[in-house]
Amino acid sequence: MYGVSPQAYDRAITVFSPDGRLFQVEYAKEAVKRGATSLGIKVNEGLVLVATKVAFSRLVEKETIKKIFEVDDHIFLTASGLIADVRKLVDLARDEARRHRLVYNEPASVINVVKYVADIMQLYTQYGGARPFGVSLLVGGYDGGRLGLYEIEPSGAYTGYMADSIGEYKKEVDSILEKKYRPNLSIKEAIKLGITALVEVDSEWTSKSFEVAYIKSSEGIFKRLSEEEVAKLLPSKPKKRKKR
Repeated sequence: MYGVSPQAYDRAITVFSPDGRLFQVEYAKEAVKRGATSLGIKVNEGLVLVATKVAFSRLVEKETIKKIFEVDDHIFLTASGLIADVRKLVDLARDEARRHRLVYNEPASVINVVKYVADIMQLYTQYGGARPFGVSLLVGGYDGGRLGLYEIEPSGAYTGYMADSIGEYKKEVDSILEKKYRPNLSIKEAIKLGITALVEVDSEWTSKSFEVAYIKSSEGIFKRLSEEEVAKLLPSKPKKRKKR
């Protein structure tokens, strides 16, 4: 086939396999599955993002490890996978939000920013000499009296959710959210649900392992929780029984 070896579809992003698959995109999804777990929850009162982070050394300044990024004062996102790839996508999202403000003199809508970033990610699945972004994004925000929570996959596909997770423990966390999610939860209850779901799949996480941000519908402004505020929302661990 024009000098292409039978296994070229395993290495080239522009070649389909015989059963219609793009392996490079699937490999990018595998990178996401190996990434730290993050989740988003949308309720009537607002929207919450909870991300996990790992300080791989006692010498690391924890403040430099960021997992939730501000796109505009009403849009924020978190990601799982190759975090180095995220920085480029965050810059693109910020540029689009700024461009919209300059041209139309109004904040960009969440869905417009999501579509813009998703289009860029999709472009990287069809040109030679490039590879797909090895990340999935959870983008949340508030505009026009409406909240939006979207997941963007490495393929460029995006989907809206009421609650969703990405990363290593996606299947387990989604199962917990499906059982316990209610749209009438308060912001505080939604944050506690998110943290509890993550602690249930990995009990070793502490307040230092979480980054939490939220937007209230009544305010429409993105805010972060401090480590002390997160610590107050951690579920209490069961006390070990004394051996007799």
